[in-house]
Amino acid sequence: MIQHIIARLRQGHRTLAYPKVLPQLPDRYPGRPDIDPSACAGCDAGGACAAACPTGAISLETGLALDLGRCLFCTDCAAACPRGAIRFTGDFRLAASSREALVLRGQPLELARPLPPERLRLFKRSLKLRQVSAGGCNACEADTNVLGTLVFDLGRFGIQFVASPRHADGVLVTGPVTQNMRLGLEKTWFATPEPRVGIAVGACAISGGPYAGHAETNDGGASFLPVDLYVPGCAPHPWTILDGLLRLLGRGETG
Repeated sequence: MIQHIIARLRQGHRTLAYPKVLPQLPDRYPGRPDIDPSACAGCDAGGACAAACPTGAISLETGLALDLGRCLFCTDCAAACPRGAIRFTGDFRLAASSREALVLRGQPLELARPLPPERLRLFKRSLKLRQVSAGGCNACEADTNVLGTLVFDLGRFGIQFVASPRHADGVLVTGPVTQNMRLGLEKTWFATPEPRVGIAVGACAISGGPYAGHAETNDGGASFLPVDLYVPGCAPHPWTILDGLLRLLGRGETG
């Protein structure tokens, strides 16, 4: 027993002080992409960046555009671009309040806004969520579940995952919503008392991800359920998810 106590003392305080202190992520983490459409002028690469994208997140029809809701953050587009028009910044702050905000055309990403005042008053200090894995690969699910560990300690913000939608304030969806899970997701949504909150985590839940357009999926929960928070990624980093949740509650960092 004494050995365990000594080990804990050596480890020190393991919960990070976010949002007061930003976490340090490894260099290999790609993070938020920045695009510079002006760099595409006269490009003779023949749309190599768009061709390299496995989910069609890159569009060149009306100038360079990148859809974070479809992006897998594989960085193949940046590697294929000979002019450096696409680069990944390493910034984990990616969550947005609208689907349109996730489409980058050279403008800064508009990060998630707090809920409207009448709903924020209800949920700011206590938000209970029912998580639904609607056909996901378990990556987004794992990065959501890890928020309960001592490093992130989701409970210190009054946010908690619950077992029943009857006890929940909102539904957090992961996965592309397979046909077998659509009814279950809909039942969970309508079993959650109003005014409920909708959260889509990961490219699959936002757009269908690599399964978009498949006959056995529904292109994510965002395609047929109202969503208050979009958290892009494949899978989103736990800090990205936590940052989005705090911004939804008006408690995120502003720097």
